[in-house]
Amino acid sequence: MKTKSVIFLLILATLMGSCKKDKQEEVKSRMLIHFEHKVDGEPLIKDQMIYTNAAGNVYEVTEVIYFISDLKLHRNDGTVVEPATWNDIHYIDTNDSLTFTRVLPGDIPAGTYDSITFIFGISKDKNRTYLFNDPPEVNMAWPDVLGGGYHYLMINGWWLDTENARKSYNFHLGIGQTYDEHGTISGFIQNYFTVKPIGAGFETEELMLIEATITMHIENWFQNPHIYDHNEWGGAIMQNQAAMQMGCENGIDVFAVEYTLHPHHFALE
Repeated sequence: MKTKSVIFLLILATLMGSCKKDKQEEVKSRMLIHFEHKVDGEPLIKDQMIYTNAAGNVYEVTEVIYFISDLKLHRNDGTVVEPATWNDIHYIDTNDSLTFTRVLPGDIPAGTYDSITFIFGISKDKNRTYLFNDPPEVNMAWPDVLGGGYHYLMINGWWLDTENARKSYNFHLGIGQTYDEHGTISGFIQNYFTVKPIGAGFETEELMLIEATITMHIENWFQNPHIYDHNEWGGAIMQNQAAMQMGCENGIDVFAVEYTLHPHHFALE
């Protein structure tokens, strides 16, 4: 992809420049993350009624939009590296390929890393109304009456119901609600969760570019450990904590990660 190649070259230029700044300066690695979206092992094709989930629902996907935050790298010695501490909320939108790539702002020290983790959505401390003021992120606002802050996830599309009628669905995850006997909201439930993508770790030396490809397997939102049926839950679940909880619990194996390491041992003059 053109965008991916351009960013790759920019990172190489940054790494090369770091060598020339100071011969005595410790040179570390950087990480470039690519986000991909697949269904049944193949790249997502939007706006076509070509998928069938585990419940037997025939469906299509119009868009997938979400936040991840608080990304951490876990070393085999138990230490944790947080390379995005000052800019740790990332917006991904299948309508905008520019959001598919992120360069982490911090250095990655040499060593062996067992895993990567991140929060799916935004944590309670950070998920505040007016955190974002501009589009596209502001368009993810979660209604104040339902808990405020922002959506964790929007998967929007269509499915064929039991009468083969085309119905719209909004598979949206965010802050949940509890209700009293009068149907009035009595409390809120934080539904964000920590993800450890499926995949092996990596080992990096100094001055390397680490490409991490994080893939969302969309069908898994609807099948493990719970079979999610659009005919049962309907088209909108923002006020249905049971449906949102099922979706969040299914998020355990939605993501996988693969790494490609590029060594660049430039001579320090």
